[in-house]
Amino acid sequence: MDANMIKSRIQLLIAWFILCDLLVTSFAWAGSFILRFETDWIPQGGVPLNFEYVTRQIPWILLAALASYAFVGQYRANRMRKLRDEALFAVKGSFLLVLLLVAFDFFRKEFSSSRAMFLLFGILNTIALFVGRQLTWKLIRYYRSHGMDQSNSIIVGLGRVARKMAKTLEKNSWLGIKNLGFVENQRSRFSQDLSCLGSFEELPELIKKLNVEHVFIALPMNRYDDVRNVYSLLADSFVDVRLAADIPELAGLALSTSDVDGMPLVSLRENPHFGINVLFKRTLDIVLSLIGLILISPLFLLVAASIKWTSKGPIFYRQERCGLNGSVFQMLKFRSMQVDAEKETGAVWASKDDNRKTWLGAFLRKTSIDELPQLFNVLRGEMSLVGPRPERPVFIDQFKKHLPNYNVRHAVKAGITGWAQVNGWRGNTSLRKRLQFDLYYITHWSPWLDIRILWLTVFKGIIHRNAY
Repeated sequence: MDANMIKSRIQLLIAWFILCDLLVTSFAWAGSFILRFETDWIPQGGVPLNFEYVTRQIPWILLAALASYAFVGQYRANRMRKLRDEALFAVKGSFLLVLLLVAFDFFRKEFSSSRAMFLLFGILNTIALFVGRQLTWKLIRYYRSHGMDQSNSIIVGLGRVARKMAKTLEKNSWLGIKNLGFVENQRSRFSQDLSCLGSFEELPELIKKLNVEHVFIALPMNRYDDVRNVYSLLADSFVDVRLAADIPELAGLALSTSDVDGMPLVSLRENPHFGINVLFKRTLDIVLSLIGLILISPLFLLVAASIKWTSKGPIFYRQERCGLNGSVFQMLKFRSMQVDAEKETGAVWASKDDNRKTWLGAFLRKTSIDELPQLFNVLRGEMSLVGPRPERPVFIDQFKKHLPNYNVRHAVKAGITGWAQVNGWRGNTSLRKRLQFDLYYITHWSPWLDIRILWLTVFKGIIHRNAY
């Protein structure tokens, strides 16, 4: 596939996006008229518009829509575009379009009775654009995962990061990016199983010969000079160049770039929990915790009575844990062990055959029922429904000496469940893996991720073989 064919393919994809966007915008415009004037949902005021008049405005609507969508960057082809990017483009495009229509209406004075229709159109159009684009991407990714619409890539390097990059492309076949091989100047016997196409200096010629569209630089950080050399060699090649960062200590963190007065900045860590996000998360915590407490109140009473009947001691167990910004709070649990269980051993983790547990406590821990009282911690604002699991101060002092960035977990509220837990990393499992998943959650947080984790908790996070 030569450069002209690649360009034609991209243009065809953009044309398809434009056609779909204009089509859904037309339906959203017609739908907003029906909801406004053909239903009784909104009280009628002024002179109602007729459908024939509204349909005559569609060409002007579509012209304004095309300009709005192109202005916000909706037609920049990118195989790695994220879901949140599509949502943002839909919101920005629809908002700009409605502003143009309102401004046009202000000067023409012809739609003065349809302000509600503009509002409905903005809402419907945003939803329609996002859903339409997602359906299109699902179709494209389906065909790409079955070998169609493929683009070629070369990976620079033969080490651990290069191998991981190759596996990532293979695993995510929906990207439609096929790795043809590797280039490297420093070869070793440990990389003989990889297909080395040549040296760095041969890379420009390989790009032309093999019609390569993507180059992934996957070199370790101590070879920064080689990275600069490779980038210089690609100066005259029209390919996408991406750096696969070799930063094991920051695994799970999101790297982003910004420009301040010509100074490029790479962000290694940004906390998305601020402003309206904090308000949304707190509202979700309060509402769902109250609903949960009401629904499971009979279970609360049953468990409390069973604990009291089967063993001596209090129903609840309070334990110091670290939460937001490292602040210490008393976390509540249903008591699952004998009273004074740590009197002789001190602070230790529970084990599989721990004889300190009561027979009922073993069941409560296995089914995570012992964690339910933490809903009260959530209501008090000490915890959240979703977040990194809180740890005891005595253990944190140990972990942070051996695990870089462990204290970053305290940048957000601790949670009853979390991204690590629904992915199987709970109980007696790898601390490093749990930290990796916790850091991923912190930097990639969104309301939808919280909802997804809560949903997965029902199926993956309640009963677990590592819950002791």
